[in-house]
Amino acid sequence: MKPVVVAPPPPEVYVTPVVQRDVPTYLDLVGQTEGDQDVDVRARVEGFLETMTFREGSFVRRGDQLYLIDPKPFEAALAAANADKATAQARLEKANNDVARYTPLVVKQAVSQQELDNARAAQDAARSQVDAGGAAVEKATLDLGYTRVRAPIDGLVGLTKVKPGSLVGRGESTLLTTISQINPIVLRVGVTEADYLRVVKRNPGRTGDDPRAGGIELTLADGSTHPETGTVSNVERAVNASTGTLSLQITFANPSNVVRPGQYGRARLLLETRRNAMLVPQRAVQELQNLRSVAVVGPDNKVAFHNVKVGPRVESMWVIEEGIEPNAQVVAEGLQALRDGLTVRTKPMPAPATAPSTSSAEAR
Repeated sequence: MKPVVVAPPPPEVYVTPVVQRDVPTYLDLVGQTEGDQDVDVRARVEGFLETMTFREGSFVRRGDQLYLIDPKPFEAALAAANADKATAQARLEKANNDVARYTPLVVKQAVSQQELDNARAAQDAARSQVDAGGAAVEKATLDLGYTRVRAPIDGLVGLTKVKPGSLVGRGESTLLTTISQINPIVLRVGVTEADYLRVVKRNPGRTGDDPRAGGIELTLADGSTHPETGTVSNVERAVNASTGTLSLQITFANPSNVVRPGQYGRARLLLETRRNAMLVPQRAVQELQNLRSVAVVGPDNKVAFHNVKVGPRVESMWVIEEGIEPNAQVVAEGLQALRDGLTVRTKPMPAPATAPSTSSAEAR
């Protein structure tokens, strides 16, 4: 009597239904921050730096005095200019008197016409000297005012480049320090040509218009998210040939002044929202020689492998663009021993365990 061969039971696999939901597609860009305005403060006149009246790294207001250049030479120049102007005014007054006196005498032929013409020429020359003297006084006044170097904007002042006692302004406008306006703060990023084309092809009619992308999140170097969202403020005219990127400026409000110029950050821009996208767990997707497939269990509990086209990743899921139906059941675990047409026993994939919150852990 032949022994009875008992067929092994069908293998057991975990299955999960295809999830359908709206999926946002983001573009992540890494960049470096800079001030909304970065203004170099320079010496506009030549002289010895007497005092520095600010604390490096502090906030200053527009009009605050930062440095004092020795004003004594400029005070003397202003006094000399005023004296020259007064002398010119005295000459003009004399010339006016001469013209007024000669004019009736020419009618009586008491003086010659040439003497009157000479008096009028002297009057014109004296008037020009008064105008020149006024311009010299104005210039000397400006130069004296430039000895008090003031903050041109509100902002964060950097380290001083020159210490008191140094000669500044000789032959060039010496850089003294830099002030950055950091509220708002600007993140400068580079967009690759491929990403730029992805964006612009969706709405080519907007090319060259004012940028209006908003709601942009900024992630800082410690992983925290900046509380204020940003807006694209400027787009570079041309793609940088050496880097292959297009420069963007994204502006963020920075009322707490936490973000400083020179920091690195990551901006996340919402490109589009895919409506009713199909998602499956990443471990349900097999990849072999650049081909991706999923195992689908039919109503008869038989396995069929489907080649799929995947889209972006969303957390631990793949977006499936082509290859399966929305109501399909895919194998999430146990793929190794499966083949087309194999009958299996299915079990629903358990939901992932959620980590306990900090408050509940502390309560225990």
